[in-house]
Amino acid sequence: MVQILDYQATEPLSTFNPDNAFTIPQAPFKVLLASIQINIPSTASRNNRVELVSSIGVTGITNISQVVFRIFRNGKEIFNTQDGVESAGSEINYVFTFQAIDSNLTSGANFYQLTAENITPNTQANVVGPISFSGLAIK
Repeated sequence: MVQILDYQATEPLSTFNPDNAFTIPQAPFKVLLASIQINIPSTASRNNRVELVSSIGVTGITNISQVVFRIFRNGKEIFNTQDGVESAGSEINYVFTFQAIDSNLTSGANFYQLTAENITPNTQANVVGPISFSGLAIK
């Protein structure tokens, strides 16, 4: 039987809104999109799984950007994915949703961060919302 150990969620931006857009920086710089803390009790140490789900609304501004989304646990990268973002003359608005699974954590607090960076020179992509990030810890 599955037991829920902890659940946390955040929604820094709840709607699509180009007026509140911000640029995804060029690598090696990145922007912090969201963070959550998941607590693992001592009774579930090394016998658990954390399911992380993210959604980010992005729009293309210039050329075709390649955006890398990363998830860090306690400062260490545990997941990344890359998506292309086209600009004017094509589809320009996207919502990227992805899931990562982190397993066998030790007991205590675990701090997760979601970031984005643009790895293509001479391009621009902006975050326009929504942004959501959630984590479900189970045993």
